[in-house]
Amino acid sequence: MLIRVGFEVAFNSPEPTAMLLTLYLHPSRAPTVRKSECLKVEPQVGASAYIDSFGNRCGRVFVPAGRVVFSNDAIVEDSGLPDLQVWNAPQHNVQDLPSEVLMFLLASRYCEVDSELKEIAWRLFSCTPFGWPRVQAICSFVQQHIRFDYQQARANRTARDIYYERAGVCRDYMHLAITFCRCMNIPARYCTGYLGDIGVPLQPYPMDFSAWFEAYLGGQWYTFDARNNTPRIGRVLMARGRDAADVALTTSFGINTLQSFKVWTDEVTADALPSFGQYVSVSN
Repeated sequence: MLIRVGFEVAFNSPEPTAMLLTLYLHPSRAPTVRKSECLKVEPQVGASAYIDSFGNRCGRVFVPAGRVVFSNDAIVEDSGLPDLQVWNAPQHNVQDLPSEVLMFLLASRYCEVDSELKEIAWRLFSCTPFGWPRVQAICSFVQQHIRFDYQQARANRTARDIYYERAGVCRDYMHLAITFCRCMNIPARYCTGYLGDIGVPLQPYPMDFSAWFEAYLGGQWYTFDARNNTPRIGRVLMARGRDAADVALTTSFGINTLQSFKVWTDEVTADALPSFGQYVSVSN
């Protein structure tokens, strides 16, 4: 299947501002790209790209004062299969984990493993089976514990906060699930990207970027989603990190105001490829 992904986001800055951007598709998606993305900045400024310490493709820009618009558009191929389920994937002993995954057991900006959440996690999940069933039990608890509410979104909410406040958005679900996994000695990392309403009923919310997480089981990383808590079709990865702080879509080294925000993630037909500006949606 083919999926068209992209966005248009506008900011206003009172003065010239340096910014970091995590607005590209993840390098691992490169083999699936059928119409290349093209990050545009208006007004036109030079943008340099680099790969960060987590393997994400990032950009640097210095924008003038006033309105600036970032946009991107691409078509990617997807298998059309739901997230892989491997219920017998085992949990590793910490002493047997590869060194490169150990950072995903530690506390991070939004995931306070070194708080009372460790005791809470062990009380809730110590009797669950090791491995995949334990991560699934964590996802099921988090989905039932939190009420999804865009009006409750805020940038400084941590896993501890969401455990007690019990209302938030997809990143909050993932932060709490990631923290519980780490508390139970399961490496877990945060993911951000596109996830459209493909293969599911249309949701009554504006399209947005989405969050999910990956847990390290049986020698590899697997996708989990504590908000939807069901295998989904068509995830398109943009970036991975310890938590949302590592994969912020834009980081501004100055003051700016978000003026507009639009994201699209649509299944399209093959005739979208010859004429990228015109496409036929088959998802809505």
